[in-house]
Amino acid sequence: MRLRSALLATSLLAATPFAAKATTITGPYVDIGGGYNLTQTQHGHFADENSGPGREKVGHRHGWTGFGSVGWGFGNGLRAEVEGDYNWSEIYSKSRGDKGSDRSYGGFVNVLYDIDLKRLFNIDVPVTPFVGVGAGYLWQNTHDATIGANNPQGARSMSGTKGGFAYQGIVGAAYDIPGVPGLQMTTEYRMIGQPQSFTMGNFTAENGHASFDHRFNHQFIVGVRYAFNNAPPPPPPAPAVVPPAPTAARTYLVFFDWDGASLTGRAREIVAEAAQASTHIQTTRIEVNGYTDNSAAHPGPRGEKYNLGLSLRRADSVKAELIRDGVPANSIDIHGYGEAHPLVPTGPDTREPQNRRVEIILH
Repeated sequence: MRLRSALLATSLLAATPFAAKATTITGPYVDIGGGYNLTQTQHGHFADENSGPGREKVGHRHGWTGFGSVGWGFGNGLRAEVEGDYNWSEIYSKSRGDKGSDRSYGGFVNVLYDIDLKRLFNIDVPVTPFVGVGAGYLWQNTHDATIGANNPQGARSMSGTKGGFAYQGIVGAAYDIPGVPGLQMTTEYRMIGQPQSFTMGNFTAENGHASFDHRFNHQFIVGVRYAFNNAPPPPPPAPAVVPPAPTAARTYLVFFDWDGASLTGRAREIVAEAAQASTHIQTTRIEVNGYTDNSAAHPGPRGEKYNLGLSLRRADSVKAELIRDGVPANSIDIHGYGEAHPLVPTGPDTREPQNRRVEIILH
C-alpha cells in the first residue's frame, strides 16, 4: 500500500505545471536530491555452529535516501553521470520481532535520456521527462539488528558489512525554475537492485554467517539540478535599419516652336502633369532647365547670346505655368543653358525640334 501511494505521489508531481520552458542540457551539470526509501522484505539464510541452517524473513519499514552526481549533457537529450548514494532503512516487523536498521552506500555510473516532448510529439509543456539506467557498487552495513525475536528458535543478532554489484532504473521529470537559467527541480522514482547481497556477522552468542536473496529498494526523490552552460542565448541583433532608397528624379519634357517661348496646348498639358505629380510624390525641389537648338535668328556670337536668353525665357514660361497650376514659386529653380547639352547631337546651324525644350525635373 505504501509503495502504491508513493508511486501516485510521484506521478502527481510529474504532472504539476510550471511556468517555465523545457531545457535540454548541453555541457556539465550537478545534481543533488533525497527522499523516501522503501526496502522490500528479504529472505535471509542463516547458519551457525549450534542450530544449523535456518531461513528468516527480514522486514523493513521506513527509510530515506540521498545522492549527489556530476554529469555531462550532450545536447541531444543524452546524458552521462557519476553518482554517489547513501541509503538508510529501518528493520522492523512486529509479528516477527525484527528490530534495527541497515544502510548502504556506494556509487553508480548512469546513462540517461531527456525526452523532448515538443520535438517528438509537438507538445509544448514546461516538463522534460527522462529515463535512465545505472550500474555500480554498494556496500551493505547492518549493526546489532535483531531478527526473529518472536520465533520459537530464538532471536538472531546480525552485524557486518559486505559490498557487491548493484544496478538501478530511473524514471523522472525536470522543471525549469523561472528566472534562473540552468536551474531545474526534479522528481523521480528509482528502483535499485542488488543480487544476492549478504552480510557477515554473528547471531546470539554463536558465530555464523547469513546470506540474503535479491534486495530491492524503491525510492521516491525530489532534487535540484544545475546545468552550467544552459544560460539562454543572447537575443538576436536588432535588424539593421535600411534607409529608404532615394526616389529617382522624374523628368518631363516640354517642346517649343523655333525661336518661340510660348507654350502650346500640348506643352500646357505636360506642365499640368508635372505640377500634379509634384503633389503626389515626395518632392524637395523642382528644377526647370531651358535649351535651344544651335540655329538662331541672329547668326554668329550674337546668335549664341540670343539663344541663351531664349532658353531662359522658355524656362520662365514653364515656371509661370507651374505656378498657375498650384506649385509654390519658391520651390522652383530655373536655368537657361542655350545651345549646351543637346538632346540630339547635330551639325552646326541645324534646326532640331527635340533640342528646343524645357526639362522639368522633380527631385
